[in-house]
Amino acid sequence: MSDEYKIPQHVAIILDGNGRWAKKRHMPRNYGHKVGADNLEQVIEDAWDLGIKYLTVYAFSTENWKRSVEEVTGLMTILRDFLRKSIDKANKNNMRVRIIGKRDRLDADIIDAIEKLEEATKNNSGLQFNVALNYGGRDEITRAVKKIAEEASKGEINLDDITEDYISQHLDTAEIPDPDLLIRTSGELRTSNFLPWQLSYSEFYFTDTLWPDFDKEALKKAIDYYNGRDRRFGGV
Repeated sequence: MSDEYKIPQHVAIILDGNGRWAKKRHMPRNYGHKVGADNLEQVIEDAWDLGIKYLTVYAFSTENWKRSVEEVTGLMTILRDFLRKSIDKANKNNMRVRIIGKRDRLDADIIDAIEKLEEATKNNSGLQFNVALNYGGRDEITRAVKKIAEEASKGEINLDDITEDYISQHLDTAEIPDPDLLIRTSGELRTSNFLPWQLSYSEFYFTDTLWPDFDKEALKKAIDYYNGRDRRFGGV
C-alpha cells in the first residue's frame, strides 16, 4: 500500500439486501437479517483492521416500522441479542458504541440496554461505532431545529449564534466527524433519509453486493474507489 493511499477516517454504510439475500435462498426475510447482523460483527473488525476510525451503520429507519409485524418483531429480537452481546465484545476490543436516532418508539428494555452499552463503552478509544436506530435524517434535523428554537425562545441565543457548526452540535452526531465515504449495498442508488446533513461532502459508493455477502475485500474495493476521487470540497 503506497504512502498516497488514503483510508477514510469515517465510513457510513447503508446495510441493504438482507431480505433479497434470504429470498434467493428460499428462506424468510428475518433469516437474512440475522445473517446480516452476524456479518456486521465481522465488518466491524475488518474496518478497524484497515484503519477506519469511525463506522456508522443504518440499521433501522423511522420508515422501517411500516414493515410487517413479523419482520419488525424479528428485527427487534436480533437487536436485543446484538445489544446484549455488545458490551463484552466492545470492551474487549476497546470499541465505543453510540446509538443515534429517536428512542421514543423503542421498548423500555431496549432503551435500557442502549444506555448501559453507551455508558459501559464511553471511555473506549478504539473504533467509534455508531448505529442509526429508529433514525431518519429529516427527523434528526427537525429535532435539532426544535432544540434551537427552544433556546431562542428562552433568550439563550441570538440569531447570529445559529451557524452550521451550531446546528451540527444539536444533531445526533455531535462530536462525530462527517463521513468521508458512504457505502450502500444491494444496488440501490439512493441515501434513503440517511445523514442528509452529514453527507454533504461525502463520496458515495454503490455496490450490487447484498449486505450478508459484503466482506473485507468488498470494503477494500470501496476504499479503492474512494482513493480514486478528487475531493476538492468546492475548491479547484
